[in-house]
Amino acid sequence: MAEGKIKWFNKTKGFGFIAGDDGVDYFMHHSQVPEDTIPKEEQRVSFEITDTEKGKQAQNVTMLD
Repeated sequence: MAEGKIKWFNKTKGFGFIAGDDGVDYFMHHSQVPEDTIPKEEQRVSFEITDTEKGKQAQNVTMLD
């Protein structure tokens, strides 16, 4: 599991990015966030990293605070 902070999230479009503690930005889709949760900027999260054709993505995102 990796950790980081929500860089930004657009609830209308359903995606955003996580700034990982490792210095890498990870794409985050709303389907990887717990239901009825709206990520907020600077919120701490943990997540799994997946490599895709479009780059690194966050999966199984868990809010830490």
